[in-house]
Amino acid sequence: MPDTEGSLPVPRRLSYAVGHFLNDLCASMWFTYLLVFYHSVLGFHNTNAGILLLVGQVADAVCTPLIGYESDRTPGCGNYGKRKTWHLVGTLSVMLSFAFIFNQCLGCDPLTPQWASLTYFVPFIVVFQFGWAAMQISHLSLIPELVTCEHARVELTAYRYAFTVIANITVYAVAYLLFYLYAGEDSDPLSDALGPVDIPVFRDLALIVLGIGAVTSVLFHLGTTEGRLGTRMEAEAEGRRIEEEEGERRPLLRRPNTTSALLQWKCWLQQPSFYQVAALYMSTRLIVNLSQTYISMYLINTLDLPKNFIATIPLVMYVSGFLSSFLMKPLSKRIGKCLTYFVGLLLIMAFSYWVLLNDKMSRQVYGPAVLLGAGSATILVISLSMTAELIADQTQSGAFVYGAMSFTDKLANGVAVMVIQGLHPCHTVTCCPACVWFYHYIMVIVTGGVAVIAALALCSILIWPIRIRSRESATLFVQDLLVCIVWMFP
Repeated sequence: MPDTEGSLPVPRRLSYAVGHFLNDLCASMWFTYLLVFYHSVLGFHNTNAGILLLVGQVADAVCTPLIGYESDRTPGCGNYGKRKTWHLVGTLSVMLSFAFIFNQCLGCDPLTPQWASLTYFVPFIVVFQFGWAAMQISHLSLIPELVTCEHARVELTAYRYAFTVIANITVYAVAYLLFYLYAGEDSDPLSDALGPVDIPVFRDLALIVLGIGAVTSVLFHLGTTEGRLGTRMEAEAEGRRIEEEEGERRPLLRRPNTTSALLQWKCWLQQPSFYQVAALYMSTRLIVNLSQTYISMYLINTLDLPKNFIATIPLVMYVSGFLSSFLMKPLSKRIGKCLTYFVGLLLIMAFSYWVLLNDKMSRQVYGPAVLLGAGSATILVISLSMTAELIADQTQSGAFVYGAMSFTDKLANGVAVMVIQGLHPCHTVTCCPACVWFYHYIMVIVTGGVAVIAALALCSILIWPIRIRSRESATLFVQDLLVCIVWMFP
């Protein structure tokens, strides 16, 4: 049952938080190393590597809202709970597919056409993204069901993100060790460039990720009890329906407030706050995911750093994010979630400005990495807590909301990566001199540029706070928004 007075006990908070650990481990490899692995290690062209990432993001975007809808609608396996049932399905799908993504095509050789290799990897990527979406949506949907207090939701989200950071730290630390273990006697791991010789590094990293994730998933399923808040609310809705029918015979009775009724998935599409939070969440994910995707390319091609830096710099980013995650609850209590999010945006913009002014920072990149890590952690935690605030007690359709939010972010990320890969100035497998300025400005745009969009989405929430509105109130909201747009852009 959800905690109606405060936070969950620490053991239950921890068991819930590790439930997304496998997803976080895989996502860290996916966003940080997918383009590097297929382009620099397997030798795929920039466009082909982008196609594989786009296929994964589109598959995730399509699966996410469908899984959200089915997760809200289906009862689950017996008494196990519908959220945990979908989480288990997702775990099995990821375990069966992920190892094949970061490995050489079975039966392929240097003469194998790239289109054949693309065809080989696509099914594994689709199955992986289905499982990833199932775990993500089911895990997020548990937050409003486990706790009802607003600050407790922020706290639970912070715990969740703290383990996300731990997962990323684990991936980068293991990657750093593997680069050393697989370095030959005459090879300097600090100066060697990435190539086919590094295939065992990424293969073993994927297998280690799956082993650790399997253990944490078991801990989640053993330690987390799914609440029955949604079932209780459905019974209350049925009671209200009966009262409405009786009200036809008792006209003096006051009808219930329409804003307190249960919202199904179609009703969310009529809520302005739904689109406000979706815009903020999409912008947040664009900043976090695109910076994570291109930081390795930036380090190798623009700053010309050794290959082990694709493990150490992301490690620094997530250590700073881990430390900042502990400040989320007290800071949001003191200044509010919106201002806390704005503080995170300021850190992101400071990183972007630093990179823009210093195109030859080399090993000084550790300083900007700390800013990017702390800022990314802040905006991600707060955007997730705002999504939980939007859902509030509407847990019966919470999975659809999370699915719709993820749909926008996955599709936007996939399209953005494909556009960036299509604009790449080099048409060979090896990087040309134009790569230096290209990845430099990509890092500036995907952080500072998208941060401006996120700031505009945040302003809309400051002006029109997140809440469920009646149909009449929603109409007035749209009218006010149109007036503001006409005033700003006459």
